Amino acid sequence: MSDAKVRVTLVKGLAGTKQSHRDTVRGLGLKRRHQTVELADSAAVRGMITKVHYLVRVER
Repeated sequence: MSDAKVRVTLVKGLAGTKQSHRDTVRGLGLKRRHQTVELADSAAVRGMITKVHYLVRVER
């Protein structure tokens, strides 16, 4: 297993978004705008990022 990490930053607010997208952002560990979290680079995390790509910025 690789210990690759990915940094995810919430760049847009959640007002007006679908509830499932808000839940996904919360599942990524993001609570407020401009908050950054470092997550393991896994298929599950990648799928969550893809779902809310328009709300977040990703750095490898």
